[in-house]
Amino acid sequence: MTDKPPAERRTQGRRVLGRGLDALIPAEATTGLREVAIDQIEPNPQQPRQRFERGALEDLAQSIREHGIVQPLVVSAIGDERYRLIVGERRWQASKLAGIEKVPVVIKEVSDRQSLELALIENIQRADLNPLEEAAAYQRLMQDFALTQQDVGRQVGKSRVAITNTMRLLLLPEVAKRAVIEERITEGHARALLSLTDKQMQMAALERIERDGLTVRATEDLVRRLLQPRRARTLREKPPDVEAVEGELRRALGTKVSLQHGKRGGRIVIEYYSDEEFQGLYDRLCGN
Repeated sequence: MTDKPPAERRTQGRRVLGRGLDALIPAEATTGLREVAIDQIEPNPQQPRQRFERGALEDLAQSIREHGIVQPLVVSAIGDERYRLIVGERRWQASKLAGIEKVPVVIKEVSDRQSLELALIENIQRADLNPLEEAAAYQRLMQDFALTQQDVGRQVGKSRVAITNTMRLLLLPEVAKRAVIEERITEGHARALLSLTDKQMQMAALERIERDGLTVRATEDLVRRLLQPRRARTLREKPPDVEAVEGELRRALGTKVSLQHGKRGGRIVIEYYSDEEFQGLYDRLCGN
């Protein structure tokens, strides 16, 4: 239990996430707290969050039925008795599910940029965005408002490197993006995949991650092994047809494969580095 005054605690919280929600909306922009009909509110087109879990919304709707909306929505006036949501879309959607006719709102005047910043910061504070939604929001801030990565970092309280790493996820193949969104792989897995510039190798590694349940550390080891043959080519050149076959075997098995081919035969060396990798290779080769 902290003994710091509430005002000091709020100030420290704002420093953690850039300028914070209060700093983005000047106090004089507030035009009051009131209740408005829920059908007078339209969603925020700047909302970076695209996926809302149905079960979580229904749980929140049940809570709203029993206790009401504890924290008001933040909206801006856009016409005669019409409002646009700025902050609180999850509460707004849950209120509609709960059959609530009127909701408490704080009406504020903000620009399009402030609207996007507010929605982004609220979701980051609540850890509601998946990494791809977060990356897309950063990209939109940069494109629509001519901000640099450093500027975006200051707005949301993150380093430029963190912004850069998150935005790199937008370079993933669509199948890998979907795996991140559906939480089949983590952001750490996705970053490791980005070290592979060959799309086919990325897809082979993704399949291996999901099939064998690889950890992020195991994925990083896998990526290093997949990259190793390419880096070693200058040390000992192999005929192009042998290298092509090795590449196909690497992509199929998701591990380092060496082909030693001679006039009367040869051998294939398949490497593994853990019991779980051996089990995965065994199952695949034996058709289990």
